[in-house]
Amino acid sequence: MKNTPARVPSSTYRLQFHRDFTFRDAAGIVEYLQDLGISDVYASPYFQASPDSTHGYDVADHNQINPAIGDDEAYQSYLSCLKERGMGQILDFVPNHMGIGGSMNLWWREVLEDGAASPYARYFDIDWRPGKKELRDCVLLPILGDRYGVVLERGELQIAYDKGCFTLHYFETILPISPQTYSFILRLTLKSLDDERLQKVREILAKLDDLDHKIAAKESLNSLVAGDAILKSAIDNALAEINGTPGDPRSFDSLHELLEAQSYRLSFWRVAAEEINYRRFFDINSLAAIRVEVPEVFEASHQLVFELMSRGDITGLRIDHVDGLWDPLTYLNRLQERYEELCGKKNGLYLLVEKILDPTQETLPEDWPVQGTTGYEFANQAVQLLVDRSAAKSFSKIYAGFTGQTDTFPDLVYEKKGLILDTSLRSEVSSLGRMLDQISEKHRHYRDFSRNALTIAIREVIACFPVYRIYPHADGTLSSEDEKVVLRAMIAARRRNPSIAKALFDFVRNVLLMRLPDELTSEDRELCLTFVRKFQQCSGPVMAKGLEDTVFYIYNRLVALNEVGGHPGDFGISQKEFHRLANERQQSHPHSLLATSTHDTKRSEDVRIRLAALSELSGEWKAALKKWSSLNRKLRTKIEGDIAPSRNEEYLLYQTILGSWPLGEFDRSEYIERIQQYMLKALKEAKINSSWTEPNEEWEKAVATFIACILDPAQSDAFLADLTAFVARLAPLGALNSLTQVVLKCTLPGVPDFYQGCEVWDLSLVDPDNRRPVDYSKRKQMLQDHRRSSLESLLSEWTSGAIKQQLTHRLLHFRKTYDSFFRDATYHPVAIKGTYAEHALAFERRTSEGRLLVVVSRLISKFTSFPTGEAWEDAELVGINQGNWQDVLSGEDRFLPDTKLSSLLPALPWAVLFQADPA
Repeated sequence: MKNTPARVPSSTYRLQFHRDFTFRDAAGIVEYLQDLGISDVYASPYFQASPDSTHGYDVADHNQINPAIGDDEAYQSYLSCLKERGMGQILDFVPNHMGIGGSMNLWWREVLEDGAASPYARYFDIDWRPGKKELRDCVLLPILGDRYGVVLERGELQIAYDKGCFTLHYFETILPISPQTYSFILRLTLKSLDDERLQKVREILAKLDDLDHKIAAKESLNSLVAGDAILKSAIDNALAEINGTPGDPRSFDSLHELLEAQSYRLSFWRVAAEEINYRRFFDINSLAAIRVEVPEVFEASHQLVFELMSRGDITGLRIDHVDGLWDPLTYLNRLQERYEELCGKKNGLYLLVEKILDPTQETLPEDWPVQGTTGYEFANQAVQLLVDRSAAKSFSKIYAGFTGQTDTFPDLVYEKKGLILDTSLRSEVSSLGRMLDQISEKHRHYRDFSRNALTIAIREVIACFPVYRIYPHADGTLSSEDEKVVLRAMIAARRRNPSIAKALFDFVRNVLLMRLPDELTSEDRELCLTFVRKFQQCSGPVMAKGLEDTVFYIYNRLVALNEVGGHPGDFGISQKEFHRLANERQQSHPHSLLATSTHDTKRSEDVRIRLAALSELSGEWKAALKKWSSLNRKLRTKIEGDIAPSRNEEYLLYQTILGSWPLGEFDRSEYIERIQQYMLKALKEAKINSSWTEPNEEWEKAVATFIACILDPAQSDAFLADLTAFVARLAPLGALNSLTQVVLKCTLPGVPDFYQGCEVWDLSLVDPDNRRPVDYSKRKQMLQDHRRSSLESLLSEWTSGAIKQQLTHRLLHFRKTYDSFFRDATYHPVAIKGTYAEHALAFERRTSEGRLLVVVSRLISKFTSFPTGEAWEDAELVGINQGNWQDVLSGEDRFLPDTKLSSLLPALPWAVLFQADPA
């Protein structure tokens, strides 16, 4: 168990800050959040980013608050609201990368201006010596909409002058021109100047050759030109000559020569996949990785966050994309050491990492000084608990029968990771191949391996890598668990590629395990360690893009399972396995977040859990698919011999509609648009009939038209009547599942986390759908209106969402009251026997203060009515105290004459009972 930090939240509430939800907006709901029972706000990144950013992960300056979110007065007012109520703030921090679009990132602009000579060149992860000689000492900028020569000769690249600076303009993009190449422009200007002006310009040219004097030289040029209309006219004339004339290709020769002299090389955006030479966040060209492992970069990028920590303005950090870091352990230790320096307590910072763990074979590294992860594990464990695992075979048959999809989940993951390696991240693999080729040349046994063969071997190992990445120690050696990961990847790669020489894979294995020949120099070993760490920085993005952003939109057997950190190849877990996982979390990271919806989840918690209930209705689902497909067949479109939407897309669409169909009255046109936008994203992510890089507009339009038609009562009344009847059957099951999830989240080991607005029903889909405005006025009023309502009465009117909010409210306030209990409580599974033993889960939490008994229902479609009272027949708990308990949900005292579920659950499908220690 990790050291307990200075502050452990009793619950967190995620807020997404952007220009339409500002610090003033947040300050306006702090009182409501406290009233709900929240102890800590969990804030999205709010440092300087693009003004239009809806997420803040494109941070351009780590040391400035984003003015689009509010000025310092608004920020301090928001902080005061939190501090006045004793609430903390966990900040989402981005150490891996920076946004480089626009002109706000001054570090990046300096690199583009001065190249490898810039003091910020080492801040970014740039390969200044790539394989292509034309890119030596140059940054590839894949920003053009067409081939460079075409763009150039259309006159879309133009040099401009303003206040002593020359810049390159490409539509809205403005790039710096190196001061050392100003002479190219100014010498053209000299042609029309008199001797006096010539001398002044030559003096400025002399200064521009020295980077140490470039600022002074620019200021001198600005002063000179500002007061001299003749000189300004001469510069304008020179620029007109340089910028060329469309229709006259030779007129662009000078501009081409000037651009070739810059420290960046402009290219068609499609070139990025093969030639980009700076590390990115995944494959996003506008997000460049920074080298936070360099002490100078660490200090420079954390100045403001350390200041906020020292003032107590933030009480915890969530580290974004920790897998992108060169050495996560060293980075996390540095954070805790700095917190100790600032605040005086070792490992006292509440520190979380955004880390996706494979649910079948991976745990968080034991030596990381963190309280846990952001909670994807719990979201998947909860949905797996509420999926009927006995329906796995029938769902597989239904899915294969309807769609014709026969690929297994592991095969799809391998295939789509390979697709990513061959396309969007091809340059990263090529770079690893070049590096491994250098290593192979150091030893006579391996030097005959060609670069191409080595690159193919690396590709196959990454495609077979079973986790996102591993974590080498400082000397490159691995833990025994990480060694097993490498060996599993090697076995899988060899099995899938019997034609590749075993010796080739053995060489890759030995390098990854740092089992190197004794005769290698220390320099050679350092090169091997660099390869190992670079390999890990590549394997994670490949897994993310191949699995989350591709396979999760293809393998649609039951999409409730297609969640970040999930494993859709599994279909439900037992109560025993759920208990094991909860106890494991209690032993290792008892203060990890328990998340159910986040800004990154593929579906909101209520959509996901409603679709989990679909697993209980396999027969009805099969019949519905057959009927709906028949009714809607005439609305599909034939495109070059194929039918749009495809059967797999149609299968996904019906699940999406079932999961997100609104409760009560709704704006149909708005809903249709939401589903169309979701399916458009799904099509592009699946990369089968369309994609982001190769859009198939005809197919996309056909799918959008299909959606509009099937959701139009004038065209599809029979389908909609049957659909709404199915939703009427499914939605109550999903609602009870969701409420069960709330009870578990608020009582299990860990810290319950709530995504903005999800304290009531939220039927959102993947972003940007889950970032729509939240109606807090409605939520405030609802909380006030139902304070004294019984949960039984609210359950009978469940569609309003008040039941979810009140259940959350009561459980969170209990947690705050018994904060020390939840901080220290152990976890104990409670056995259940009887007819319906499989349909409930029970556990106790215990400390010297007392014991908490929690009972929830699951797989409830088997009951003829709600699982309360006598519906439980002979089911009962084993080994539980009878006697007096406090009912947490009603606030009343209860006497249990026995431990039958009919007594424990007389009117609700859950019980949360507390028995204080009499001492």
